[in-house]
Amino acid sequence: MIKKFLFAVGLLSLALAGGCAKGGNGTGNGITVTVSNGNITAIYPTQSVTFKATVNGTTNTTVTWSLSGTACTGTPNPCGTIDPNTGVYTAPATAPNPTRVTFTATSVADQTATGALPLDVIPLTVVVTPTGTPTAVTVGQNLAQQFTAVAVPDDAPQTFTWTCTGNCGSIVQDPNISGLAVYTAPASNGPAAVAATSTVPQSPAGVGQAKVIVAASRLGVGTYAFQFSGHDNSSNPVAAAGSFILAANGTVTAGIEDVLSAGGPQQFPIASVKYVPHNSDNNLGTLTLALNGGPTNTYTAVLTSSGILRMIESDSAGTGSGVLQKSAANTAFNSGAQTFAFGFTGVDKEVGGNRAGYVGMLPMDGSGNFLTGGVFDTNVNGTDVCGATPCNVSTSSTYTQPSANLPTWWQMTLNSVATQKFDFFVAAGQTSNATNPLTLYAISTDTVDGAHPALSGSMVYQFPMTYNNLALGGTSVSNLTGKNANVSLTLGTTDGTSDGSGLGGFSGNFDQNNNGTILSVASFAYKYGATVGSNGRYTFQMLGNPNANPVVAPLTFVLYASGANRGFLLDPSSLAVITGTMDPQPTKAIFYANTEMPGTYAAATTSNSNSTLVSPVVQNLLLTSPGGGVFNVEGTQNPSSKTVTGTYNITSGGTGTITLTAPAASTNVIYAIGFDVTHSVVTDFMMMGKTSGTPSAIIFAQQ
Repeated sequence: MIKKFLFAVGLLSLALAGGCAKGGNGTGNGITVTVSNGNITAIYPTQSVTFKATVNGTTNTTVTWSLSGTACTGTPNPCGTIDPNTGVYTAPATAPNPTRVTFTATSVADQTATGALPLDVIPLTVVVTPTGTPTAVTVGQNLAQQFTAVAVPDDAPQTFTWTCTGNCGSIVQDPNISGLAVYTAPASNGPAAVAATSTVPQSPAGVGQAKVIVAASRLGVGTYAFQFSGHDNSSNPVAAAGSFILAANGTVTAGIEDVLSAGGPQQFPIASVKYVPHNSDNNLGTLTLALNGGPTNTYTAVLTSSGILRMIESDSAGTGSGVLQKSAANTAFNSGAQTFAFGFTGVDKEVGGNRAGYVGMLPMDGSGNFLTGGVFDTNVNGTDVCGATPCNVSTSSTYTQPSANLPTWWQMTLNSVATQKFDFFVAAGQTSNATNPLTLYAISTDTVDGAHPALSGSMVYQFPMTYNNLALGGTSVSNLTGKNANVSLTLGTTDGTSDGSGLGGFSGNFDQNNNGTILSVASFAYKYGATVGSNGRYTFQMLGNPNANPVVAPLTFVLYASGANRGFLLDPSSLAVITGTMDPQPTKAIFYANTEMPGTYAAATTSNSNSTLVSPVVQNLLLTSPGGGVFNVEGTQNPSSKTVTGTYNITSGGTGTITLTAPAASTNVIYAIGFDVTHSVVTDFMMMGKTSGTPSAIIFAQQ
């Protein structure tokens, strides 16, 4: 990718500038010449750069300048021009091919004493975000969507002109930030294209484009699945999951919601679902879900460019967060033998329940039965009821589809140390796409007691492969949540090896916020290993503090993998009952960069272990770069429509910070987990508060 290539070129250039770019001393007079350019990493077409030469060993410091390269022949010179006396270089309007140009300073005192610095003249490219998933940004009729543009190389002027073609209402450029524009959709459906063109006069012009689909509603016709977890007004845990079908007139033709509360499990038909945008904003609105015989719940929702709703409860019934998304048209669920990894969290009794976590995998045969190999681990208030080895799921376990009118609704009965019943709902994803795996939302339907915890969570399709140590070789981001607002983010790399005991190396860094106590570990070196014969179960060492004196030992986690560096995590032994997920961090050619972050992100807290310590929030975040190495964050946070302002920085390894000045001064760490290779854009990241004395939940942000 261009930005990573430029960074590598920059490193090479700096190395040459710092040492190897010294000219030889042909006469033995000790004269040396060193060339510098102000540490720019690459040159864009038409750019003017002043090179400087440092001459040592003589009082005559005058030099003459020249340029050379494979493409640097002809009139006019395809590599541009350099003033032989001043060192002022002007790049051509069209980048040379090859792009490498060498800039040489020759000492007037000794013609054999030269200094040289190679750099690349890179065609300027423009990236417009959001790019849309998978191919276009969905914008509701008459609604406004913000678009951002970034020019690469990073030193290029961030100045653009904006245009729209096709089904256009209007496109208005921000008066203060050239790389920001607001598109307002017309009152009719259809495709459009929003484009930003760099004002740098190069050939061909740098143009970035985002495709748009104008829709009648951000919650249109189709089948949806959702899940929610939180607390009621007495701080008792509450969970919900369900599915519904919306017709063209907005009515619900079929739908149910399962609710787990202090009173036990209940199921309600869904009477109506309504979504209303806030102030013509394409990415913010109110979702109302009414139940026959049950309550009407209201949520504040932020939307991704593809229409995924991340929501928090905004009525008077309690607090919590969740996600609602359109079910894929062809998920291929139950099309044959399939295995699902799962992670469930909940409580073990009705009132004031102890925290419980389950992780495991379930092989299904495609005909309503479970195959051999189903296993799971548990932690109920610090005790793994399965003991030293995982519990087995009996092949007498079954699953079935109870209603043809709602094909996304399924039921399953798991026979093991106890018989447990669940509903699950087909959400989105595919069995053929490792970056977007098929996902099911599950919730228990048993009367809650010690043997039947109230559990909810997700089941993710496990891609067929040999799950040994080598299968997980790579980099991942793990987000973990435990009792009493104990949260953490870990960037770790597994080395894919196996020592004599079957363990490989797991190294990286992590940040932890344990109810306001902050721990940042810049480097750890732990172990991981595949469970022999399980084809998906691993153990990982995480957290602890290797830098403390005395050392705080890491906890051992169980991972059930759904793919390479992806799966569900559980600490099976501590009272914190830490649960979470591991996601692969996309492989990058070289490094992450700040200019890969600009765009609009829908952000919301994930599962929260304590409502009295942390209040759920949703945010619309806008990341922009006006140029000059400045990278800004703005947006809104709900509840209460608070203004968000601050700055961001991402390091080459994919972690970084968002430093906010509003709604309150705070520091947050960010860990990138999604990347659009085609457009060179970070699409997803995890965020966690890192302000001492302030508890936090994990926030997930997605374009």
